[in-house]
Amino acid sequence: SQSIKMADRRMREAQLKTQITQKLSESGEKERLKQLLKKRLRECGWKDQLREYCKSIIREKGLERVTVEMLVNEVTPKARGSVPEEVKRELLQEIRDYLQSQP
Repeated sequence: SQSIKMADRRMREAQLKTQITQKLSESGEKERLKQLLKKRLRECGWKDQLREYCKSIIREKGLERVTVEMLVNEVTPKARGSVPEEVKRELLQEIRDYLQSQP
């Protein structure tokens, strides 16, 4: 049935994602991509924007009332949602190029 096909597809996708992640990690490519991502996020001002957002939350709630966990929970969705599309595309292309270059 339809729901079994969907579950099957999700399972295959999860396995593929795990295999890709493992291959990237073992080759050292994951670390290179992480460094590239950090550089691009710094260059586009993303990191500075998030720093300012964190400061505004702390100012609003008060330093003594903000925990690291609270800050992470509040900032993470905004952080993920504000990564520029151009940066996402570049990283995805880097991953594709790497995978295509593998035997």
